[in-house]
Amino acid sequence: MTPPQELGTRKWYALGALALSLLVVGLDLTILNVALPTLATDLGASTGQLQWFADAYNLVLAAALLPAGMLGDRFGRKKMLLIALSLFGVASLACSFATSAGELIAGRAVLGLGAAGLMPLSMAVLPVLFTPDERPRALTIWVTANSLGIPLGPIVGGWLLDHYHWGSVFLINVPVVLIGLVAITFLLPESRNPERSRIDVLGVVTSSLGLVGLTYGIIEGGEKGWTDPVTLLALAIGLVSLAGFIAWQRRTEHPLVDLSLFRSPSFTWGGILATLSTFAMFGVLFAMPQYFQAVIGADALGTGLRLLPVIGGLLVGAQLADRLAPRLGASRTVALGFGLLAAALLAGATTQADSGYGFAAAWMTVIGAGLGFALPSAMDAAIGALSPERSGVGSALLMAMRSVGGTIGVAVLGTVLGSAYRGALEADGAPAAARESVSAGVQVAHQLGSADLLHSVHSAFVEGMDAMLWVCGGIAVVALVLALRFLPRRAAAADPLAGAAESVHAA
Repeated sequence: MTPPQELGTRKWYALGALALSLLVVGLDLTILNVALPTLATDLGASTGQLQWFADAYNLVLAAALLPAGMLGDRFGRKKMLLIALSLFGVASLACSFATSAGELIAGRAVLGLGAAGLMPLSMAVLPVLFTPDERPRALTIWVTANSLGIPLGPIVGGWLLDHYHWGSVFLINVPVVLIGLVAITFLLPESRNPERSRIDVLGVVTSSLGLVGLTYGIIEGGEKGWTDPVTLLALAIGLVSLAGFIAWQRRTEHPLVDLSLFRSPSFTWGGILATLSTFAMFGVLFAMPQYFQAVIGADALGTGLRLLPVIGGLLVGAQLADRLAPRLGASRTVALGFGLLAAALLAGATTQADSGYGFAAAWMTVIGAGLGFALPSAMDAAIGALSPERSGVGSALLMAMRSVGGTIGVAVLGTVLGSAYRGALEADGAPAAARESVSAGVQVAHQLGSADLLHSVHSAFVEGMDAMLWVCGGIAVVALVLALRFLPRRAAAADPLAGAAESVHAA
């Protein structure tokens, strides 16, 4: 066993390799968006197939998160990280050279499988590599890398599409994967749970079915409405499967997830608050690109550049939180983050159609700062309650919560935005075709040459966006109260006796 204190600077280089790998995972969440019109033409993809380019990735990711964490704990996190990275690289090559929509959908599914291993296991090694004093800084780097790729996706994707074939948006992953494979091989120590318990097959099946059903139902609800039969069936399957999963975890001797984790206020409330911050972040990242493109008139590359204040604020906020957290404690640091989020979101909710980019950049910067305070500190409180041998499946559980929270955020907040947009246009007597989306509304206005309709579309969308931001702001206020009320000021440490059993050896 190699204690974290004896790993020296090597562990920081290993974290750098993991952060670089996480960056491409974040890129893949959004880089495809700017390529969809090209893919529709070059691959002859239908609207349904375009949706599945994203959904195949998201659904496999949801299904595989918990099993990936369990496999890392059982067989070795370094080994499973290398397998996940290899899958991600091979799938990126397959996507870049796909000749049909079906091939690209299959490649995206394998990409989701690779990402499902990378995301929780890269976080699971943090309690093994770093001391409790070092972990907040390491987690800040992890969260920043995990978040940075999302707004960078449209920037990188837009530039690549302007200069190269659409396959380049996937091919860019390959050199990063190769660097990650070499660095992890030589820098990351192996770690695993020395207790080789039996694999909980029923737990894997019910948790995967539950997360897929819930995620798919939420996606379909946002697209087709919450009374659609397919939506209701998927949600029912997901909820029943998750209920069965929880009941089984209480009975079996070798559970996939140790439900006693939720007895820790640090893990429970750290996970819930991290999920709520993800909910708000995904809602903003859903609405603002549409605002920049449809209302301000930016192209894909310009849209990505206009999202950078979120990342700038996050970097500054995370640095300040890293310095203040030892004095303020976890609960106050997270509450301060949600206070900044609430103030920024409620300021954003006063946006008008003619407000301009400067106003948006100001409140988005504060949103980034709030995320920098709230998200790493909440995640640190949660993973600080994990013993090293439970860090794999515990981290996967946190990632599953955040993944579902982000999906719910986009679906529910998208419904709020869409309903308000359609309601405002209907009140103005706009054509039905303009009510489908703000992009469709702008297109119809240009086709008709109607400046009045264009102004109405812009005003209606901003009205819908403001309603969505009011909801996000309300959630941030509730999260602030929850952080002060339930999150311990000092995150509870995992049982040191449990951690002593962890097998860690140099690679």
